Amino acid sequence: MAKIGPAGRLIGAAFYIGVCIFLGVLGGLKLDEKLDTQPIFVLIGLVLGLVLAFWGFYQMVIPLIKDNSKPGQKRERRQ
Repeated sequence: MAKIGPAGRLIGAAFYIGVCIFLGVLGGLKLDEKLDTQPIFVLIGLVLGLVLAFWGFYQMVIPLIKDNSKPGQKRERRQ
């Protein structure tokens, strides 16, 4: 598998954020519908989705930050 560049990693991280939030809210909606407890599980799902999205985004972006901040490393300049 070819190495994914920084842009690909950021696109993947953005997709991950959207999926986490969407699934959290969707799960909350389904539980609220089943248990007839409108908005409590939607809010819980949203918060859990946001926490998971932030944690995953952090884990995906930290390697990019570390790669770009290594001292003494020459960066290729594209023209």
